[in-house]
Amino acid sequence: MRLYLSSFRIGDRPDRLVELLRAGPGRIGVIANAMDSAPEDARRAAVARETRALAELGFDPRELDLREFFDRPGDGVEAALDAFPAVWVRGGNAFVLRYAMARSGADTVLASRLRQDAIVYAGYSAGSCVLAPSLRGLELCDPPQDVTRTWGDEPVWDGLGVLDHAFVPHVDSPGHHETEACGRVVEHYRADGTPYRALRDGQVLVVDGDASGIV
Repeated sequence: MRLYLSSFRIGDRPDRLVELLRAGPGRIGVIANAMDSAPEDARRAAVARETRALAELGFDPRELDLREFFDRPGDGVEAALDAFPAVWVRGGNAFVLRYAMARSGADTVLASRLRQDAIVYAGYSAGSCVLAPSLRGLELCDPPQDVTRTWGDEPVWDGLGVLDHAFVPHVDSPGHHETEACGRVVEHYRADGTPYRALRDGQVLVVDGDASGIV
């Protein structure tokens, strides 16, 4: 399993992301569905920001919009993921992203390919948080009702279960507008005994096989 989970944007160790690709940077699928509840112009700008940053590292980024695979029977999203040795899953609302993953079937496909070490999963903030066993606690920083407002449906509370602990970004990061809210998430996890890892902006949790650590 290969993961590059940043607190905010690329983080301070893009070299480690490139290393995980073995053959170097190539095509990478940009999943920006954590922004689906935002105005469309803001969502487009968010995608453009990610593609520029990845292109500067030598990647060939292409958006993979999970909305195109909602309620489609068969292997639509699985076939689309065949084109990408890596995905970059940007931040936004973790509940909105998790809903898109569930409704498109991307959650099952990504979890399976990660177990097979057939894809590199990289991203930040919400893109990292959804890999936890559960999203409980994240309602202290991300409004789950955005799912209902956007799609008229209930949020999904279970995570992909790729990690065995919760992921909390933006902790002790005074430059980020969610740092206080994320601090409350940490307090909540401490109080109820939920295992978690908390990262400051700039830090990255890197998993490469049996080796893992915050850099």
